[in-house]
Amino acid sequence: MSAGQAAPVADLRSDTLTRPSEGMRRAMAYADVGDDVYAEDPTVNALEARVAEMFGHEAGLFCPSGTMTNMLGVAASVPRGTELLAESRAHVLRAEVGGHAALAGVTSRTWISPDGTLDADAAMSLAERANGYNQVGTAAITVENTHNFSGGRVAALDELRRLRTLTAERGIRVHMDGARVANAVVASGCSFADQGECVDSLSLCLSKGLGAPVGSVLTGDAELIGEARYLRKRYGGGMRQAGILAAAGHYALEHNVDRLAEDHARAHLIAARVAEAVPGTCDPDIVETNIAFLSTAALTVDAAEFAELAAARGVRITPLGEQACRLVTHLDVDDAAAGSAARILAELAERTAA
Repeated sequence: MSAGQAAPVADLRSDTLTRPSEGMRRAMAYADVGDDVYAEDPTVNALEARVAEMFGHEAGLFCPSGTMTNMLGVAASVPRGTELLAESRAHVLRAEVGGHAALAGVTSRTWISPDGTLDADAAMSLAERANGYNQVGTAAITVENTHNFSGGRVAALDELRRLRTLTAERGIRVHMDGARVANAVVASGCSFADQGECVDSLSLCLSKGLGAPVGSVLTGDAELIGEARYLRKRYGGGMRQAGILAAAGHYALEHNVDRLAEDHARAHLIAARVAEAVPGTCDPDIVETNIAFLSTAALTVDAAEFAELAAARGVRITPLGEQACRLVTHLDVDDAAAGSAARILAELAERTAA
């Protein structure tokens, strides 16, 4: 515990902070393993097949991180020097250290969604065909579900389907950064297959709200996954007895999907209580999943200062920019912790209100 922090009440910086449960640890300890680079780890092979089937895709590839599955999915769909389109706050462009450009030679352009929801027409308005010797053609569009930096907003299924139709007409591929697509499925009531039918490739993260310590799975057709497997080795992502990690993914899918609704309810509770204390700080009406944003525009402190005050009371949140803090609920934050965090944040908002 660092200076300026009280005893922990709730760590809401990210759902990546989840820790494996006892049941998950047991599953990992007794996993059947082999060498995954030789495609001989039975637990990994089963996980890849399981996730691919969930999304209605032909094959899957287990990787250490969602950043890697996003990079592989994009690299397998976007030839070097061609173009990827994304929303302006997309994780693949803002939070993956420029890897798509640095390692895969991908160029990119962005459209703007003020609230983070998907507008298929806005995305397609940027799409270009390669023309002559000096213009870049659009090879793929990436969508993020849920949209992290817009507060966990869910991409509407009808817009995903519309985008699929429009891109198919133009021969443009679609990749989904589905780091929290399980949250989207639980919140919207659609199926994993509904999401999969709208995209060529999809990255599912197991180490966020689903609670595994490591791992993401990329899905797509057999050709795309074959190319991604080759690139995974090039990028240093080949693993050996990875079944120990894949076993955690199996456990997460068996036990931790439906319970995501609890995280959503807790995020909404916190946002509602802070908004009640100081209107304009949070908007519970747009908290669809497990992420809420707190604005300090109506306070006398900026986001970093507010986060420091919260940490001193045992609640850890993430300042993003000068006037916004992000808070994320997860399986290590129960009802009691969420209630205490809501009370503390509401009190701090009242104390610092302009």
